[in-house]
Amino acid sequence: MEVVYRGAPWKAEIGQWLSGCDSVTKEVSIAEIIGGSNCEKDCSGHGVCNREFGQCRCFHGYSGDECSKRQQLKCNYPQSPEQPYGRWVVSICPTYCDTTRAMCFCGEGSKYPNRPVPEACGFNINLPSEPGAPKLTDWTKADLDNIFTTNGSKPGWCNVDPSEAYANKVQFKEECDCKYDGLWGRFCEVPVLCTCINQCSGHGHCRGGFCQCDNGWYGIDCSIPSVVSSIREWPQWLRPAQFNVPDHAHLTVKIVNLNALVKKKRPLIYVYDLPPSFNSLLLEGRHFKLECVNRIYDDKNATLWTDQLYGAQMALYESILASPHRTLNGEEADFFFVPVLDACIITRADDAPHLSMEEHKGLRSSLTLEFYKNAYDHIVEKYPYWNRSSGRDHIWFFSWDEGACYAPKEIWSSMMLVHWGNTNSKHNHSTTAYWADNWDRIPSSRRGNHPCFEPEKDLVLPAWKRPDGIALSSKFWARPRDKRKTLFYFNGNLGPAYLNGRPEASYSMGIRQKIAEEFGSSPNKEGKLGKQHAEDVIVMPLRSENYHEDLASSVFCGVFPGDGWSGRMEDSILQGCIPVVIQDGIFLPYENVLNYESFAVRIHEDEIPNLIKILRGFNETEIEYKLANVRKIWQRFLYRDSIMLEAERQKNAFGYVEDWAVDFLQLIEDDVFATFIQALHYKLHNDPWRRHVHLEKEFGLPRECLIGTN
Repeated sequence: MEVVYRGAPWKAEIGQWLSGCDSVTKEVSIAEIIGGSNCEKDCSGHGVCNREFGQCRCFHGYSGDECSKRQQLKCNYPQSPEQPYGRWVVSICPTYCDTTRAMCFCGEGSKYPNRPVPEACGFNINLPSEPGAPKLTDWTKADLDNIFTTNGSKPGWCNVDPSEAYANKVQFKEECDCKYDGLWGRFCEVPVLCTCINQCSGHGHCRGGFCQCDNGWYGIDCSIPSVVSSIREWPQWLRPAQFNVPDHAHLTVKIVNLNALVKKKRPLIYVYDLPPSFNSLLLEGRHFKLECVNRIYDDKNATLWTDQLYGAQMALYESILASPHRTLNGEEADFFFVPVLDACIITRADDAPHLSMEEHKGLRSSLTLEFYKNAYDHIVEKYPYWNRSSGRDHIWFFSWDEGACYAPKEIWSSMMLVHWGNTNSKHNHSTTAYWADNWDRIPSSRRGNHPCFEPEKDLVLPAWKRPDGIALSSKFWARPRDKRKTLFYFNGNLGPAYLNGRPEASYSMGIRQKIAEEFGSSPNKEGKLGKQHAEDVIVMPLRSENYHEDLASSVFCGVFPGDGWSGRMEDSILQGCIPVVIQDGIFLPYENVLNYESFAVRIHEDEIPNLIKILRGFNETEIEYKLANVRKIWQRFLYRDSIMLEAERQKNAFGYVEDWAVDFLQLIEDDVFATFIQALHYKLHNDPWRRHVHLEKEFGLPRECLIGTN
């Protein structure tokens, strides 16, 4: 049965699902398995016990079945006569290396032994050779005299008293700063919250990115209760539960596992509790607090949202873990989520000596493929679920600039979540201008010959955008047509013709360069404007100080690639601007779900010279129609669920709602996570392969929600 929702920006065949057909699904009874297995020596205090299998998940620097083996993680790459401290790396260390974390500190003998010594801090700095040129670091010569000095007139670091430095009584080395998570202040003098998945759900301590769970709890975010947990503290997605076992305080008999009967709505998602090398250790070992996370914490432990586009991976992961659609019963699960945090590999592969790139010839794409292949090997060996569907009910998130192009061939049958839906119909090779991410050189024996994206099974998700309370309270997304004076707007890197432009001709597949050549409104290096520049067309390379305001003052906004995907689609939609998409054969967020014709404009790459002529051809009725549809779907590009999970955590911690949360609390339409669940719900009943798999499951779905395909 198909229903067309008039004027709605979604396709008829899945319109019901995006209109909330999942909300009328009846609850079904699911037996949730509460683990009771113990770990050897309780992981020696250096790890968390997975009580489903009785296996330890060891902290950074520890290994073995009991986490009793102490590793020696190096801060530096191997040295040579020419490079006595090894080649450059963010963690390059001339002082004390904490070998459990591969991080560099001032060390014993200094006044502040736990103060970090990151990057250029501990090395000689050569003054610029000419005015305006940057300072250069000499990575072969340590600057120990300065950073360890107790002479206040010399630029020190490890012995500098913060109060004296803030009062300008002593000098300090400007190249030194506070990069490691969990520390705040110019001199790392203030301990603050680290960033963990779901902040350990209130059942553990976040140590640099790895959750050290309280007794009775486990999982990457300490959200899974064991039989020795307090039932009163169980998460909402496991309540109310029915069973006849008293609270743990009264238990006298050892229980291995416990079944709790819980009412739930499908689709049900099982989240693998993978070894921490795939997620927690990547967070715990990051050398820069902003890497691969969507938030950090300030000196008062208030939330600071980041501009990390890769933060979507963390946001979705947190939402799945806290969702009522989560199940601990793999036999009842409809989908299986495999949490590999490739966003942290992207940002960390080049700066962490313990992430070996030697076998990968410097290709981060190759290293990441290996992570996914190892995760596949793990779940096939340890769990029975993959072979049930040849992995077709499994979900993997690839946040890289070119999405899942480099996915190992073994997992391609699964559903891929990406930000870049390249069908390889035109751009049939790696399009990134950054050589370390190029996947063309990965042999087909590892990658296979699959495309980057298959619309029939995969989904493009929006990138993370920092929650902007000002834009939200100003209702940029709802700004009417008469307040949008600029016809077309694009602000971003325009390539080698401009100062500080990316030098590679292959950047943006050449699209931004062609746009600038035709319509550039800022002079390039030669002082020239675009051949067709116009007053109401803005194409400029320097980031606007009022970027969101400028988007909200425009009718059409450009959506072009960078080194693969960029965040321009989200920028346009969240400010209520009609996106103009120029990238042939590449799907954008939900493009295989939403009807893009109703709210966007897609122009072929060879039509770039006609861009403005095409846009001026739309009449006011068509423009108003598209603007209205952007307003209908804009919240589907917002990770509101993850934002509100954080708001609730902060409310519990401080007793009040943060300012940024007030406006988000008023939003009620479906967001990224709701749309994701709706897409899964649709797939659950319409993926062709499921019709051939006989499963005795109760779906609780009204017949009117089933879509006929005959």
